[in-house]
Amino acid sequence: MLNRLLQPPLRLKGRDVTLRLPQPSDFSDWANLRIQSRAFLEPWEPAWPNPPFSRREFTKTVRRQIGEARAKKSYTFFILSPDETLMGGITLSNIRYGVCQNGEIGYWMGEPFAGKGYMHDAIDTLCEFGFGRLRLHRIQAACIPGNERSERLLKKAGFEREGLLRSYLLIGGAWRDHHLYARLSGEDGGLGTL
Repeated sequence: MLNRLLQPPLRLKGRDVTLRLPQPSDFSDWANLRIQSRAFLEPWEPAWPNPPFSRREFTKTVRRQIGEARAKKSYTFFILSPDETLMGGITLSNIRYGVCQNGEIGYWMGEPFAGKGYMHDAIDTLCEFGFGRLRLHRIQAACIPGNERSERLLKKAGFEREGLLRSYLLIGGAWRDHHLYARLSGEDGGLGTL
């Protein structure tokens, strides 16, 4: 049944990245990159489980993510380099329609690939998908105050800061405030028209 759900895998092509739904066969690449980047990622993420990685849990998570994508509720993608190396991940989640037509993005990049423009490309590619194929009106992102790298990235990608979400997400075991950023359909993210 899982193989039927995986075919054909959804792929989105950016300038220098490809976004692809995770597959169970990605476990080793994912685990290695996460372990290698742990100190870089931990300050900005929920507390990591102990032990942090299990092939079984990864496969269960992939199955759930594929089901959410089929239901058009959430899309989790791996970010791949031109040679198909796993560099990070990006998610468009909490998708709502009706009078809202909204989604939220979250992302992570492995330390060896950070600061090279790949995440900006991934965000623009995901926004094109969200505004185009999914017909969303608004895409939001939340960022911990003080995460200057992420705030610069969002601004460069055409997101505007709208306010402060108090005690918004449980990060590293503590409820943390986040700045709310948003980009609207039709707004230029730095790559031309959508």
